[in-house]
Amino acid sequence: MVYEMLAFGLFALVTVASSLGAVLVRDVWHSALLLGVSLLSFAVHYVMLQAEFVAAMQILVYVGGVLILITFAVMLTRQASTEEVTNA
Repeated sequence: MVYEMLAFGLFALVTVASSLGAVLVRDVWHSALLLGVSLLSFAVHYVMLQAEFVAAMQILVYVGGVLILITFAVMLTRQASTEEVTNA
């Protein structure tokens, strides 16, 4: 029982910290990575509630789909720096 409460507290802290980081970080790439950490920690909470199917769908749909879409959007819309333009 003590280990379950410790694990819940740890993952609750990870969830809150990564969610706040995703909102407060100015770099879009780091914000997307922190969003992924937050979504993965939500999946851990579902596993702790013995809802393994919901956890698997959380990982497949949100982490696998939405986060990859955000990552591709960031990579495709990022502007080239002045060094890359002058070297080309």
